Amino acid sequence: MPRFKAVVACFLAGGAKLSNGRQRANCEDHHEKSRRTARRPLDQRPRRPALASNGTGFAVPCGFEIGYSLTLTGTQRPNESDMKRIGVLTAGGDTPALNATMHGAVVRANQCKVEVIGFIKGFSSLFNPRVPHVRLNPLFSTIPELDPTIGGTIIGASRDYVDPNDRGTIEEIVERLKRLGVEGLICVGGDGTLSGMQVLSHYIPTVLAPKTIDNDLGLNYRHEPDEWQREPIDKPPGYRYVRGPSHTRFELEHLINYVTPGFATAVYVSATGVQRIRTTAESHRRIAIIEVMGRHSGYLALGTAYGQPDIVLIPESPLNIDRLVDRVIETYELQKNVVIVCAEGVVDEHGRELGEITQSTDPAGNKVLSGAADALRHLLIERLGDSYFTSKRRNESAKAAIFTRKVGHTQRGGRPVLFDSFYASQLGGHAVNLLLEGQINGVAILQYDSHRGFYVSGINGNDFRDRWGVIHARQVHRSFYDSEQLCLSRVGVDYLLPIFNNAIGTEDIEHVRQSLFRRSNLTEPYHSVNVDINKRICYLD
Repeated sequence: MPRFKAVVACFLAGGAKLSNGRQRANCEDHHEKSRRTARRPLDQRPRRPALASNGTGFAVPCGFEIGYSLTLTGTQRPNESDMKRIGVLTAGGDTPALNATMHGAVVRANQCKVEVIGFIKGFSSLFNPRVPHVRLNPLFSTIPELDPTIGGTIIGASRDYVDPNDRGTIEEIVERLKRLGVEGLICVGGDGTLSGMQVLSHYIPTVLAPKTIDNDLGLNYRHEPDEWQREPIDKPPGYRYVRGPSHTRFELEHLINYVTPGFATAVYVSATGVQRIRTTAESHRRIAIIEVMGRHSGYLALGTAYGQPDIVLIPESPLNIDRLVDRVIETYELQKNVVIVCAEGVVDEHGRELGEITQSTDPAGNKVLSGAADALRHLLIERLGDSYFTSKRRNESAKAAIFTRKVGHTQRGGRPVLFDSFYASQLGGHAVNLLLEGQINGVAILQYDSHRGFYVSGINGNDFRDRWGVIHARQVHRSFYDSEQLCLSRVGVDYLLPIFNNAIGTEDIEHVRQSLFRRSNLTEPYHSVNVDINKRICYLD
């Protein structure tokens, strides 16, 4: 972990020099290796990045293309901003890379001599007249509790958001921030957080550092928000949003915010879960339906293809039950087991969500999806029937043969893999740069192209909004999915390869070896970071 922190500090400081918007370390050896790697086909590149010297005593993950769109050197400020104190909050659901994002922001703030305070439990802290908060870098030194290799968020998160129509509350929040001396705000979150921070950006410079395991914060191309239309309906509010036709030629390198921190770790957890369920299905001649998160976006389900499921179902492609049954029978007849991965928001041919078996919503207003896998199981039991299994003595009934499992919250927790922790830190640092540049409604984004690799950049938050000001979750582009074979397409493969080619580092594997079966895990109680953070909480007088 100290080595990881050194890497982050080195890149956030700008190395020795930057040119053409690309950040360079001081080691020709490292960059020659990176260039050779970049020229190889993606599936032949090293899967685990080695650590090479960059001439400054820091370790650098080889094969990563790290970059900024800004030209910075040393600890120089991006501009002549007089900003002295900024705040950071984490909102929405937890992800493995939240601490890494905050760590990157604090490291960059230390270099720029900017104080950082963390608001306890997201926007909820701002509603509290006492504004509970923690100083994350007293004397420009990062507090030890802020570890980029630990999942979750040390300052807590909530699903509370600012109501843009509640002017009185907004004015109270702004006044509290002024009394704290906060001159800029970084919100770490997804599309809900981006929507919630829009109103605050009218009063205080605000920047989003993206996080979401769903990978639904972004655009498939620059003008995608303009394609949303309102369609009249009888139920309140009298309309619904639908996508209009697209006239844009899709290219992978046109994606805005190619991938979000947390996605790679969630895919790792889900894919390994599929591999483990497979052996049970094989051993007992069964059909497994594994439900993953993602709500109305199928990226997690597509990424889980690394676990080699037989069928993948995503919300963006309405389910054709006849085609599904045919594929299940075809696969079961061949190998006597089937593994299906379905996203929680999968829909039928009429657009109805299979998992929407309750009418409740979470605090962010999202419908509670609780039964996609169960609904699919019920459909397959009806269509296949008991005789299909009993006639071949493979199971005593369809109910016994078909089972479901939800990967659930394990996708959101735990240690982030190298890809997430590294680039989350880069995005956190870049969020600080955007504030110091003078951005008032910015979003730090992670971009990719085949020549530069991954690099951080920025975009205005307003660019994510449709003509009515609504921010929609990014959906999987239709070219990523083969609706006939019910699996990932070649374009989908090309999308995933750059992310996961170097996603897991040697330190990730070593961490499991050294930490999981430690003797102290059996003899000592768990020590929560919340205990230490509680000792640091301050309040507005």
